[in-house]
Amino acid sequence: MYEGQLVFSQLTDYLPFRVFRKCVRRYGGNRYVKSFPCMSQFLCMAFAQLTHRESLRDIEIGLRAHANKLYHMGIRGRMGIRGGVSRNTLANANRQRDWRIYAEFAQELIRIARPLYADDDLGLELDNTVFALDASTIDLCLSVFPWALFRSTKSAVKLHALLDLRGSIPTFVHVSHGKPGDVNVLDLLLPEPGAFYLMDRAYLDFRRLDVLHSAGAFFVIRAKSNTKFRRRYSRDADKSAGVLCDQTVVLTGSTSKNDYPQPLRRVKYRDAETGRTFNFLTNNFVVPAATVADLYRCRWQVELFFKWIKQHLRIKSFFGTSENAVKTQIWIAVAVYVLVAIVRKRLGIDASLYTILQALSLTLFEKTPLFSVLSNEDISPTGFDDPKQLNLFDYFLGH
Repeated sequence: MYEGQLVFSQLTDYLPFRVFRKCVRRYGGNRYVKSFPCMSQFLCMAFAQLTHRESLRDIEIGLRAHANKLYHMGIRGRMGIRGGVSRNTLANANRQRDWRIYAEFAQELIRIARPLYADDDLGLELDNTVFALDASTIDLCLSVFPWALFRSTKSAVKLHALLDLRGSIPTFVHVSHGKPGDVNVLDLLLPEPGAFYLMDRAYLDFRRLDVLHSAGAFFVIRAKSNTKFRRRYSRDADKSAGVLCDQTVVLTGSTSKNDYPQPLRRVKYRDAETGRTFNFLTNNFVVPAATVADLYRCRWQVELFFKWIKQHLRIKSFFGTSENAVKTQIWIAVAVYVLVAIVRKRLGIDASLYTILQALSLTLFEKTPLFSVLSNEDISPTGFDDPKQLNLFDYFLGH
């Protein structure tokens, strides 16, 4: 019979606590705090993400039900009258503690996770790192979130993510108001030389693409219908692979030719399954044309990432209405996602992240080895593996 830590505590043991304390000190998170430090706030919010809590009251009730276990979960501070953490305490912490504490901590977890997935197979004959960039809008109520004005009748925040496709780890995350265009986030990126950046037409800004090119990075992006260019050279196209043409072109638009004066490669591709035709632009002239199309097809992983976290983590409904509370919740959700990815790789678990989260949501307060929970091993219920336990059926049969 296992008598060790709670599953929740085993999971959080993979957190780099020293780095977390460093982030807290940098932004003065525990300054003037007499109870309920930042670590307790993070653990409460992580509990809410892992158990699919819907509101602050829901979190309060869930923690109160396990008040005698909170100390063993690492949650410290003054408890409420009935035990557990009060919703007012958590609401005040989300509103007042600087969200950058959790943003930097999530970035540290990302730096830990990326090397663990570096050798994952992309399904392409490429050794380069491949990133997919996209954004997803989270709609909000204008009267409740007036600081996030999006349109005249609604508010919204926008979640930008740069996904490393080896392991689907977000290497860059930015939370902005809904109004700024997606392409502006390119100004915040630090391009990695030799890496591929996959983007849709919303990011077609030749001045910004020239910055990627100058940094030694490659991009694959869809051309717009009004993109003006002149063909300079044509290569043989493998039409059996769906490649209709493979050309070297130069831009001829009045602005674009100055923003991006170098030649570009244009690949026209027809998808045999859907019958749709795509025009891709890239600054890589080495990889096969069919690989350019395959790379862009991989971009869908970032859209699946947004769909996944919206369905399985709490980032569509928020526990607070201030900008600080919203960003805190989003960044802690990202940290939980990456933490689960780290644990999955370090324990050698083959199950999907969805399966792991479902298992954790039901077992956080059990004292079962974490590997057994996540690998779906057959674990005897507590007490039934004790040879001294009286068998109820034997008792009645004997009497």
